[in-house]
Amino acid sequence: MTSPFERHRRFGAERGREAGFTLIEVIVTLAILSIALALIVGYKPPWSTSLGVRGTAARLAAGLRLARSEAILHNRPIAVELDLAKNQFRVGAGTRQQLSPQLSIALLTIAGERRDTTIADIRFNPDGSSTGGRVTIADGARSVSVGVEWLSGRVSVADTPPVLRQ
Repeated sequence: MTSPFERHRRFGAERGREAGFTLIEVIVTLAILSIALALIVGYKPPWSTSLGVRGTAARLAAGLRLARSEAILHNRPIAVELDLAKNQFRVGAGTRQQLSPQLSIALLTIAGERRDTTIADIRFNPDGSSTGGRVTIADGARSVSVGVEWLSGRVSVADTPPVLRQ
């Protein structure tokens, strides 16, 4: 049989042991949390080339459609300026929009709309027509063309077939 003093002493020692965390438990917990935080902060979604090419083509097509709409609305010609060296475009006097530098961009348009080898325009007229052209956006494995019809000013986006190598 145990005395009340011994029971109290044993109970107090057990209770004191359960009241907190040891230094090792705190350090292990902090180490696990810091590793998890490093994984979360360091996570960067991978660049999808397929989505990058299609998304860039969609942005450019939206800019071209905006230019056509503004030309009709304001009854004056609106140009979309394409800077092939910097991968940028601008609708009218608006701000320049940066396209992905990972992509290559080529432009086919009439000679009168080329300012030099890297800068050219596609112009939309108040009646909805345009100077026409085709912008090809590629990443090496895949390419998408954004076409502008000269008579109607219609803007279309289509996959370009891969070039066969011999």
